[in-house]
Amino acid sequence: MSDPGNYAGSTDRSIGQLVASATAEMSALVHDEIALAKAEVRQDVKRGVIGSIAFVAAGVFALFSIPVLSFAAAYGIHNLGLGLAWSFLIVGVAFIALGGLLAFLGIRKFKKVKPPEKSIASAKQTAAVLQKAKPHPRPSIEAAAIIERSAVSGSSLAKKDLEGGSGRDKAGSVARSST
Repeated sequence: MSDPGNYAGSTDRSIGQLVASATAEMSALVHDEIALAKAEVRQDVKRGVIGSIAFVAAGVFALFSIPVLSFAAAYGIHNLGLGLAWSFLIVGVAFIALGGLLAFLGIRKFKKVKPPEKSIASAKQTAAVLQKAKPHPRPSIEAAAIIERSAVSGSSLAKKDLEGGSGRDKAGSVARSST
């Protein structure tokens, strides 16, 4: 017969020690995975913040460029031979027309917005099903049945039921009160 201690990889550790070692290694692995996930999320959040700052800065520069470009357009029209007042009036009317067009498009899109019909129908269907559902009644032990049982069997269990009720009924009342 061969000696079980001679197998490759076996040591003189007990099964309890092996289980404890495996548990500790699994716990360390889980902690390392959580740390890795946190580091990745931190890096992604940092990239997201930097990207957001870049977009905000781009928006600010675009917003500041609108008056400059407006003046450039007005002076460009003035160089074509129109008076300066007429040039600024043309640029202003162009901005008002562009704003009106965008408002019109926005209103058209808002009119197409509908309530979430599928979600509402699903919620109504769920409510209808729940209204039809009745709670499952728990069997209750009445005093007359307990007295009858104790008189017939004379058991201490029936007397205990009469005095304090059964444990199952208490558990049921706790479950009903917690919902």
